[in-house]
Amino acid sequence: MIDKVAWIRVQNGRVLSTRSKGKTAWYFPGGKREAGESDAQTLLREVKEELDVELRPGTVAPYGVFEAQADGKADGVVVRMTCYTADYDGELTPSAEIDELDWIGWADRGRVSPVDVLILERLRDQKLLSS
Repeated sequence: MIDKVAWIRVQNGRVLSTRSKGKTAWYFPGGKREAGESDAQTLLREVKEELDVELRPGTVAPYGVFEAQADGKADGVVVRMTCYTADYDGELTPSAEIDELDWIGWADRGRVSPVDVLILERLRDQKLLSS
């Protein structure tokens, strides 16, 4: 089991997604915890590292937990993505580890990892996502 946290940021019917250097699949911003970190601490650190913005700690709210086959891993390796929403300050800027960012919709589901497809489905079902 790979345990990660992710930031779900929806604007104008699209959700923020990133593509790391050397990867083809797109992922929601976030990552793995460091020793002793809470989910919120991990989320704030990872988003700052990846996109150079500050999440507002008081706005971090749970969105859901999703599990699926881990992208690029052996069959049976599962990723558990604990997702949060949050407001932010700053200008979204890809860091050295992020090649690009994009605002995606349901029609882009072929570009994302299996767990991210589940998240896109929930956003679509909640009428938060355009095609």
